[in-house]
Amino acid sequence: MPPSVPPSSYDRVVPLIVAVALFMENMDSTVIATSLPAIARALGTDPLALKLAVTSYLLALAICIPASGWTADRFGARHVFRIAIGVFVLGSIGCALSRSLDEFVLARIVQGMGGAMMTPVGRLILVRSIDKRLLVHAMSLVTIPALVGPICGPPLGGFITTYASWHWIFIINVPIGLAGLAMATRYIPDVRAERPAPFDFVGFILSGLGIGGLAFGLSVMGLEFLPIGVVAALLGVGAASAAAYIVYARHKAAPILDLGLLKLPTFRASIFGGFLFRLGIGALPFLLPLLLQIGFDLTPFQSGLITFTGALGSMFMKAAVAGVLRRLGYRPVLVYNSVLSAAFLAACASFVPGMPFAAMIVILLSGGFFRSLQFTSINTLAYAEIEPQLMSRATTLVSVAQQLSLSTGVAVGALVVETTLRLKHGTAMGALDFPPAFLVVGALSASAAFVFARLPPDAGAELSGRKVAQEAVNNP
Repeated sequence: MPPSVPPSSYDRVVPLIVAVALFMENMDSTVIATSLPAIARALGTDPLALKLAVTSYLLALAICIPASGWTADRFGARHVFRIAIGVFVLGSIGCALSRSLDEFVLARIVQGMGGAMMTPVGRLILVRSIDKRLLVHAMSLVTIPALVGPICGPPLGGFITTYASWHWIFIINVPIGLAGLAMATRYIPDVRAERPAPFDFVGFILSGLGIGGLAFGLSVMGLEFLPIGVVAALLGVGAASAAAYIVYARHKAAPILDLGLLKLPTFRASIFGGFLFRLGIGALPFLLPLLLQIGFDLTPFQSGLITFTGALGSMFMKAAVAGVLRRLGYRPVLVYNSVLSAAFLAACASFVPGMPFAAMIVILLSGGFFRSLQFTSINTLAYAEIEPQLMSRATTLVSVAQQLSLSTGVAVGALVVETTLRLKHGTAMGALDFPPAFLVVGALSASAAFVFARLPPDAGAELSGRKVAQEAVNNP
């Protein structure tokens, strides 16, 4: 059934529908963190054991993402998107009804399977149904969930757990999901490939083992959740499987993850530069709440109210992104803004006991402002040279890279904090153990500028509108 709105309204309605779905997923993946002790007590288990619920979600997400592009091509993006929302909602209901650790972990795996389809398929719907000249505006809306979810998830989780019940963390997904299903059915176009390639089963197994092993191993590294030998084995299997997939994909006509897209300069820069930049973004929601709760002795709700200011900064930038890119172009924005955004991230190293909260809020607000510009620029640049028939492959590879970068960011942040603590021969973390971690992840994010500096001067000109503007000048 065709959508009930004219195509001219896609640029307004479709991004909002996709953004709401992604917000639900991003929020859920972080809101659970502050509620783990309460959930553990209700299920009669240890909070450390309940971390299986977090890692199992990440594992399901990482393994299923590679299949999302082919599934959307084969069965239609709208159909798969609706099923993904439905699966996610069913998983949420299962979490709320769980009475044991096994039931809860199983429900989280179901949630992860739904989330793995929502993110890349939602992005695929966007890039296929929105004119490239309007993609920057549309992606500005969709970028917000990635910034807001991890920041406001902890305070919301703390508030719900403190003043209501942890069950509501998952129940609130039900009305949001049902509204998303109704809106997707009415407004989202049914985009699909005319002749989808056969499913790459071998590639799916290799990529699943590679991504799952690396993402899961990096997520738990430095958290004292699993023995170091098990973590090393996970990373080893993941790395070996990833290497095997790279060799295999070279001889496959239609691999499940098309690494041939990396030959395109703009796509390559978006993947590798975006990976480095997101290392810091992945570490921030992990490091900052710990610093505020352990170093400043704030409650989860209080620390969440402070970290939320970063999300406010990202929303202020949303309306200005298109104009900045049209005026300056992609390469200058990505190069200089990488350094600027990383500087505000590294500035969190100045957060020490006695520092005025107002100064902290200014740093976080400013950092969120420039990170929003960087996120939208990276996300849209990836599709500058992608042909329509390759959009599903591109969105899948982008989603995989993002997942790995965020997991790596958490691992790096945790490893630096743990190393700092050991060098001081300390036994308990304090506020002074966190500054080195912010400096390290800030430096890694800033290094993305070297990748973006290799872009051609006219990179993304069609997306930013500079190409059209230049043609108007040359042909008045």
